[in-house]
Amino acid sequence: MKPVCLVIGAGAGIGGTVGKRFAKEGFHAVLCRRSNEEGLKKLVAEIRDDGGDATGFLLNAVKEDTIEERVKQVEAEIGPIEVVIFNLGAQVGNRSLEETTYKIFELGWRMATLALFRIASVACPLMETRGKGTMLVTSSTAAVRGNAGQHSHAAAMGGRRMLCQSLNAQYASKGIHIAHIVIDGSVDAPDTLGKMLGPEKFQQLRESKGMEHDGLMLPEKIADTYFHLHQQHRSVWTHELDLRSFSDLAWWNH
Repeated sequence: MKPVCLVIGAGAGIGGTVGKRFAKEGFHAVLCRRSNEEGLKKLVAEIRDDGGDATGFLLNAVKEDTIEERVKQVEAEIGPIEVVIFNLGAQVGNRSLEETTYKIFELGWRMATLALFRIASVACPLMETRGKGTMLVTSSTAAVRGNAGQHSHAAAMGGRRMLCQSLNAQYASKGIHIAHIVIDGSVDAPDTLGKMLGPEKFQQLRESKGMEHDGLMLPEKIADTYFHLHQQHRSVWTHELDLRSFSDLAWWNH
């Protein structure tokens, strides 16, 4: 039975690409995403065509009990979850304070922070019984810097970061590696940045800044870093790092 890499937020960008990377290394990739069943099936097929094992599920992580039941099913029917990739986005759009309703503000928290708490609540105890496990949490610049229009997103992602620190305080000494990864830049991903900009503007950005210019972060290279984090020896665990293109200013220099 292969160890499982469970990906929450397995789109065509970071999540799906990280799933592919772990599948190449002998993991069964369990890919979960909220919508686009056709895209999910395509990701699963690509992994299988490449000789790996993968299963896909549609999952609304905000809905009650969905995460908990999925973890239980995977453990019972597929295999032990050795790695969790928590890649759930929490962007609710650029909104002024007046435009941010209570419902919108809470939605960001439910996606960014509560959903992470829920997956940790069921996965970490299972990992503890086995004495090992890895949880890699994709985050964003908003976790370390709040900007105008980001009231919900910054508060939610800041909570995600602090939750990772608290989880580390409890579980690192028990063999569970938890890493908070700040994606400080634009990712060359059609279903995130591409959807935000639209196909034409996205392609223009790729041609001017991405591709051979290396100004957009490549999901395949991000996936290499995620796998490296999983392989780290426990004497030198990384608990937080940030990634950006060589040509971008770091968040603290803006």
